[in-house]
Amino acid sequence: MSYSGKVTPGGPADVRELDALTIRKLAVSPQSNNVYLLTCRATGEQLLIDAADDAPRILQYVAEGGDGLAHLLTTHQHWDHTRALEEVASATGARTYAGDADADALPVAPDVRLNQGDSVTVGEVTLDVIHLRGHTPGSIALHYRDPASGGHLFSGDSLFPGGVGATTHFEYQSFDDLITDVTERVFDVLPDDTWVYPGHGDDTTLGDERPSLPQWRERGW
Repeated sequence: MSYSGKVTPGGPADVRELDALTIRKLAVSPQSNNVYLLTCRATGEQLLIDAADDAPRILQYVAEGGDGLAHLLTTHQHWDHTRALEEVASATGARTYAGDADADALPVAPDVRLNQGDSVTVGEVTLDVIHLRGHTPGSIALHYRDPASGGHLFSGDSLFPGGVGATTHFEYQSFDDLITDVTERVFDVLPDDTWVYPGHGDDTTLGDERPSLPQWRERGW
């Protein structure tokens, strides 16, 4: 099966098979939030990224990946990414994770508060934590480097096709912080073959977006 990254609320998940990791992408809610399920192929251990909404569908989705959920990570504090967090955490008993600076704003206090340079291990797979300030104070992304297919970046609402995340709705938001972190911690470090899985909408790659960085900085969003 070929992976396109195109999903719609109410539709099926899209599935990508890497050598060590299976990535599933599902869309839920009127805001078309993306929910990602990562399954270690060697052990079956699973990580869910953003229990955004529709807990029954998310729990069914977890079962599609395998038996149980060990890890439940929230990329940032915004309500549209956390509506099913409490129910999914309670139903699965998963260990919960979030960025340190967003942790106190979540409906479920995370078991693990993450910062730049931390990592999350799922079975035999390790993902690096990247702290991206600006959309929220504690927004985080996860990066996995696959020897065969290159990098895989789960960017939350910090990076999308065509630009960085919104920075004009709340006092704590900062475009300068976000464009700086995305430039220095993502584009300056990761190669163009890195696949980007955002919090809403279609996927992209760093190579597709890199030429637009000067334009994003100039326009201010």
